[in-house]
Amino acid sequence: MKKLKPLIAAALVITFATAPFSGLAAEKTKPKPYTLKTCAVSDEKLGEMGKPYVFEHEGREIKLCCKNCLKEFKKAPAKYVKKIEEAEAKAKKS
Repeated sequence: MKKLKPLIAAALVITFATAPFSGLAAEKTKPKPYTLKTCAVSDEKLGEMGKPYVFEHEGREIKLCCKNCLKEFKKAPAKYVKKIEEAEAKAKKS
């Protein structure tokens, strides 16, 4: 029992000393920003139906005109991400 106390104390010290560094490995990178002015699903102008619904999908920010469009987005996310990327590429060329 006398040998067990120092081992437990050492384990606790190590755990608490390394805890602040554990968050560094899990640090998130910023998602790629959403640059379009319209909803990816409905093509409605963002802000016309109130505050846009914003979320992150696979490292990219997505903005929808409303939360109702999320259901449609989830049915075919690749379709809408492709649509966003094509619109961004077109905007860059202009």
